[in-house]
Formats: sequence, C-alpha cells, structure tokens
Amino acid sequence: MANILLVANLNCDRIFNLNQPIKMGGRFHYQDGGQRLGGGGANTGIGLVWAGHQVSLVTEVGRDDVGDWLLAEASTQGINCSLIQRRAGNTCEMLLMMTPDGERTIIRPERPKFELPLPPNWHDVDALYINSSTEGAASWAKVAMSHCWVVAQLAKDQRSRPCHVLIASLSDMEGRCDCDFWLFAQSIAGEQLKYFVVTDGENGATVYSENKAEQVAAVPSLVIDTTGAGDAYAAGLIHGLVNGNGIVQAMQEAAVWSGFAVATNSSIPGKALRQYLTDMS
Repeated sequence: MANILLVANLNCDRIFNLNQPIKMGGRFHYQDGGQRLGGGGANTGIGLVWAGHQVSLVTEVGRDDVGDWLLAEASTQGINCSLIQRRAGNTCEMLLMMTPDGERTIIRPERPKFELPLPPNWHDVDALYINSSTEGAASWAKVAMSHCWVVAQLAKDQRSRPCHVLIASLSDMEGRCDCDFWLFAQSIAGEQLKYFVVTDGENGATVYSENKAEQVAAVPSLVIDTTGAGDAYAAGLIHGLVNGNGIVQAMQEAAVWSGFAVATNSSIPGKALRQYLTDMS
C-alpha cells in the first residue's frame, strides 16, 4: 500500500446523450443523463483506492450544494478529502456531450485561480500526481522529486511540469512539437525526467527515454465511453510504479486499467476494474 497525493480536479459532470455524432452546423436531440462524479481527481483516485492505496486529493470546490455533493461522493469512494479547499461561490458543472460512438465533447467554465497551500511532508508520500493548472504545482513537484515518484500530465499550455514521468496523448502533441519527442518532454519536465509516455488510444502507447523508444500495446475493449480513460491509464501507471515495476510493465498495467475504463458507461472506474483488482490481490 502506498500513500498517493493527487493534485487534480473534482468535477460534477452533467451528461447529455446525443443522438448522433457532432458536426459543424448540425442539430441534435439529447437525453439528459443527469449528474455524475468526475474529474481527474475522482477518475484517477478511485481505482487507486480499490488497489489498496491511501489516496488524498488536493483541489478546490465551491461553498455550495454541488461542492457539498462532490465532497460527500468522493469521500464515500474512499478518497481522503481533508486537503480540499472551499471557495466562495458556485461549483459550476462540466457539460459532457456524449455521442453514440462513445466519443465526448467537454464544455467547461473558466476555473478561478487556485493556489496550493503549504506542501505536505514529502517523506510520507510515495507518489505525487499532477493533472491541474493550479498555482504552485511546479514548486511542489521540484521538492517532491527528491522523495517520491512524481507523475504529471502534459498541460494544455507550455507551463513547466517538473516530473519523473510525463504523460500525454498523441492528440495533445499535435501542433506543439516540431522536434524530437524526448527533447520536447525535457523542455517541459526538466533534466530529471526519466520517461515520456505518449498514448494513442487503440494503437497503444510509446515510452520515450533518453536513449530509446518502446511501444506497449493497448488492451482490446468494447468502447462505450472514453471519458476518464486517460485518467485510468495514469492511475494504472502509478500503481505499477509504486509497486516497484519497470516502466514497460507499469504501462502494461495501465493499458488494462484504461481498457476497463472505456468499456464502462461512466468516467470513474467501473465494477469490472474493481473485480480485476480484487482478483489480483
């Protein structure tokens, strides 16, 4: 069992199930799928809890009924929410437009700036995961790297993400990298970067290091909902790393987790992943 600290969002997703794929100028009918727990904090954290880890989430929600609901739901799932801060005002919903082929379009409000509090005692942390634009994340990561694994998602902008393992999807890289992938990753993550993992859906993922690149196959799955697949992949990768696995073996575990995620009609992990983890324990 590891102590894992997540700096990631906690969202209230509002689901709109569309009758056809989105296209320019189209008109669509929808069925209201209601609210559900989402965001990288929940999508990554719940699977890690099921794997037996102690998971704490650092984020911010509004001081309103939706914020109360989010804290209650995440706590019920076993995530430590004591580090979550409350801000004045509403917690806006994330709007997810789901199409029959399992793809989704996300519409989200502008997030107010959130600054991280004083850092924890890094000697008590086995892994830090960053998937948020919060202020101060880079400072936390720089100090944490001497004490624990630091894993980060590539940001939407060019901000620094000091880490040992940087994760991005191939679509994240489009139009952003006109040089060697490893050199690009180092420009974001710094000289202590060990691995750059680039996922490509059903085509698997490639890990880049200073001297080589190696591909790891995806796990074939029936795609129902792709929301949260990247978060589940990150969770499986972290699980492998804190258990002492090498990067390729950790990526193979991550592929299993993301395969379960896309086959589930939700963004948080489904029962199949929980059963898999129970059988493996």
